[in-house]
Amino acid sequence: MQRTAKVYFINPPFKSEYGKFSRENRSPAVTRSSTLYYPLWLIYAAALCEQEGFPICFLDAPAKPMSHREAFDVIAANGKDTALFVVSTSTPSIYNDVEFAASLKKSYPDSKVLLVGTHPSALPHETLRLNEAIDFVARKEFDDIVLELAIALDEGKDPYQVKGITYRKDGEIISNPDMPYITDLDRIPYAAKFIHEHLNHKDYFFAAASYPEIQIFTGRGCMARCNFCVYPQTMHGHAYRLRSPENVVGEFEYIAEHFPDVKEVVIEDDTFTARKERVLEICRLLKEKGLHKRLKWLCNARVNLDYDTMKAMKEAGCRLIIPGIESGSQEILNNIKKGTTIAQIETYMKSAKKAGLLVHACYMVGNRGETKETMEQTFQLARRLGSDTAQFYPLLPFPGTEAYAWAKSNNYIRGGYADYVKEDGTINCVLELPNISSQEMVEFCDRARKRYYFRPGYIMHRLWMGLRDPDDLKRSLKAFGSIKHYLFQK
Repeated sequence: MQRTAKVYFINPPFKSEYGKFSRENRSPAVTRSSTLYYPLWLIYAAALCEQEGFPICFLDAPAKPMSHREAFDVIAANGKDTALFVVSTSTPSIYNDVEFAASLKKSYPDSKVLLVGTHPSALPHETLRLNEAIDFVARKEFDDIVLELAIALDEGKDPYQVKGITYRKDGEIISNPDMPYITDLDRIPYAAKFIHEHLNHKDYFFAAASYPEIQIFTGRGCMARCNFCVYPQTMHGHAYRLRSPENVVGEFEYIAEHFPDVKEVVIEDDTFTARKERVLEICRLLKEKGLHKRLKWLCNARVNLDYDTMKAMKEAGCRLIIPGIESGSQEILNNIKKGTTIAQIETYMKSAKKAGLLVHACYMVGNRGETKETMEQTFQLARRLGSDTAQFYPLLPFPGTEAYAWAKSNNYIRGGYADYVKEDGTINCVLELPNISSQEMVEFCDRARKRYYFRPGYIMHRLWMGLRDPDDLKRSLKAFGSIKHYLFQK
């Protein structure tokens, strides 16, 4: 069915003078490694509307990157008669994003403006109060919210009856009941198809992946209960909902056919390896179709992953796995509801090395119970594990998470939302713990990176890897070129 109501999806500009602001990072920022995530949530919602017959426009301003003026010039060229603007947001950029959306409403007063993302989902009333020009905010997963709003506008029905929105009426802010989560994820089009038709895949970069790469979700939700992780707590919930193995492998086939230069697929599920039988079936199909010879892939994988599954993944083209290790202190792992143990972590690393999988390990400092001693324990664990790459960051407690509630109730957060990034758009630390200052946490992370990457043994390892795999060398040099300023600064 062909519809007439145009829907315009916008990832607005922010800090464009400093680089590409990666809004869909778990910690949105202009990253030091030049990583830029695809705006996947926006992509899936746009692809679903397009599939249902709606004319759509899509602008990812940070991908170029564009200034506000440049973005408005692009919108002016094809924004006429837009029924609904869908504007992506993040906590660090929320004031900028609301101002941008309000300017859209001023320029296109007959259009409706919807804000989406983790921040308005966590704080819908507060977000609406920032500017009366905003018509709605979407809470949680918003594909069907956008689609139902578009249908209402197209058919002349009342859009204020759509589930999942918060809006203003007669001076009162009202939240409709939640939109149910999507359970049949196979009905959503491939992200790769939308990227091929509307975006330039070379604009995006993921430091741990071979360039160029495509990012996809194969499922939504995360069964883990980590108290700091923003997406399960504000967007997609804790029930892991899955695309079928056939559907996932079908997208790999699409990528192999339509992106001859793409080297890797990044599976962005929070917990791709949660269902062992499904992972093994995906691996079987990838091998059966010969896709393991054409495309490498990487995924997030919790530390309860066993060796046999790792081996099957490696044989099916998996190159790298990303665990959230977080801390070298078991007490802190318990405090943040990580649901893992140091013993599990050590076994996981041994199994990964045995299976031939590379590991990008993620560590953070600043959680409940953190001391200078536990921070050093974390570094020593990282050094002992010897993953291929590692990242160290202070905790950023985002609205909607248990970590935010803990930090806020104890008056540990200093500054406002705009302080989540520095003036240049890079990640800032807003935590001031009783025994550790924000500056001390930042300095620890900076030192940890240098101590980790400047070890002679590690440098030799990277050179050896580069000799064995030229793509790995190119990836490493690109990432190093972006972060060298931060590694060498005093």
